[in-house]
Amino acid sequence: MTRAPVLAAGGAILVVLAVHSLEARLWPTEHATGWLLLVVLVSLAAFGLRKKVPYLSLGSAATWCRVHLHLGLFAVVLLGAHVGVKVPNGVLEVSLAVVFAVVTVSGIAGIVLSRSFARRLTTRGQEVIWERIPELEKRIRDEAEAIVQRSVETCQSTAITDLYGTHIAPFLTGPSHFFAHVLGSGRPLKTVVSAIEALDRYANDAERELSLELRQLAVMKDDLDFHWALQSVLKGWLFVHVPATALLLLLAAVHGVVAEVFAAGLR
Repeated sequence: MTRAPVLAAGGAILVVLAVHSLEARLWPTEHATGWLLLVVLVSLAAFGLRKKVPYLSLGSAATWCRVHLHLGLFAVVLLGAHVGVKVPNGVLEVSLAVVFAVVTVSGIAGIVLSRSFARRLTTRGQEVIWERIPELEKRIRDEAEAIVQRSVETCQSTAITDLYGTHIAPFLTGPSHFFAHVLGSGRPLKTVVSAIEALDRYANDAERELSLELRQLAVMKDDLDFHWALQSVLKGWLFVHVPATALLLLLAAVHGVVAEVFAAGLR
């Protein structure tokens, strides 16, 4: 067992026991747990800053990710200790509760997706940069069109041309088939391959050679679509988690100031 989960679990247990002990003595704990929670949230947000300065010797991104995960779970426990069983009341408290839930759920979803999709990405084709996928797919379309042009010049039929126009050209239009690849479905490629195999049954040798080249390009295009879909998800969840985190920090700071002003008025 690594240190991070042990420290997170130990810290959570200590906080719960400390809060329970202090409340049993009728000591107010909301102030201390609230500011501690704000410090934890700021520390969690620092993970994003770590990725922006990779050249500094601040530890590996993998280590920061593990710490971020366990510290996030600790923040959930700390929130429970801070709020207790009280239902949020008022616009600010309700907003804080909703945004905190969004940050927590999106964070857990991001961790699960990152680990699952990272493994899946290693099973299909070579590693490819997400921004280059449209360019690579255009090259595949250009090669496919060149093959079709060769078929017109060398074959005595329009079989390859018809196959390309009906089945292959729509398949090569992309990036595409997002949900199929996210869900792990191979239906789009199977449809194209089935059409090519149907042609091969009655095609001559020259047409079979060209259809084989088209099939290889279709497989390459499908691999690129797979990487595009999964990498898009890995990038997309951050557009929920990061803005929600920023909003949470803002609301938490406002809540802290309001609580301090209210407490000062009661003294």
